[in-house]
Amino acid sequence: MAVLTAVLGAALLSMPLYAMTAHGRTDPHESAERGGFALGPFLRSWFYWFVYPIERPSLAMGLSPTVFNVGGVLCGVAAGACFATGRLNLGGWLVLLGGIADVLDGRVARGRGLASDTGAFLDSTLDRFAEVGAFVGLAVLFRDSGTQVAVVVIALGGSLLVSYARARGESLGVVAKVGVMQRAERLLLVGFGGVFDPAVTAWRGWPEGMLLFWLLALVAVGTIGTAIYRTVWIAKRLG
Repeated sequence: MAVLTAVLGAALLSMPLYAMTAHGRTDPHESAERGGFALGPFLRSWFYWFVYPIERPSLAMGLSPTVFNVGGVLCGVAAGACFATGRLNLGGWLVLLGGIADVLDGRVARGRGLASDTGAFLDSTLDRFAEVGAFVGLAVLFRDSGTQVAVVVIALGGSLLVSYARARGESLGVVAKVGVMQRAERLLLVGFGGVFDPAVTAWRGWPEGMLLFWLLALVAVGTIGTAIYRTVWIAKRLG
């Protein structure tokens, strides 16, 4: 945990350095397929820059994008197991690590010239496996409260609907990258919710899991709203 906390501290401290050197910087491995990021393009570009020390040796070693696809799924399932057993901090870190793996699979594929329809299909589908794994663990964590379990189920269902709306729209020729609660935002809310929940709840005197629960409620509202918005947006362009 100390190592992960140190990495998080280094990440935050690196932001000013990146801001001073980012002008005119181009990213040859960025994909035009990704949607917008609610926290802005600066944080997305900074994040790609920050994980480059992992991306570069991965390319040099010739690692397959599938390694990161599978790694993301394993992180999601392991996060679910941690949530289910009350290890919220570790579960949150695993969600964030799964998000890093999700980013690296696409960047490694483009960097090695391996981007393909098969890879895109596996990437999208395995992401759903990772999400389901994490959310099942969250449902077990909150099993004593019907309301909290319902929120977890709505958050999971909304997450799947956001992805399904985009996939179905693209199959009909409409690319829908609109909405504010896409995968990156969901990963950050759930991941940091798990990481900071023990400290925040202890400080505030709340029951453990309360911070994570309210962030999950935000995910539930945001994903359902985004799914509805995408549905209407796509239907208008098809009609």
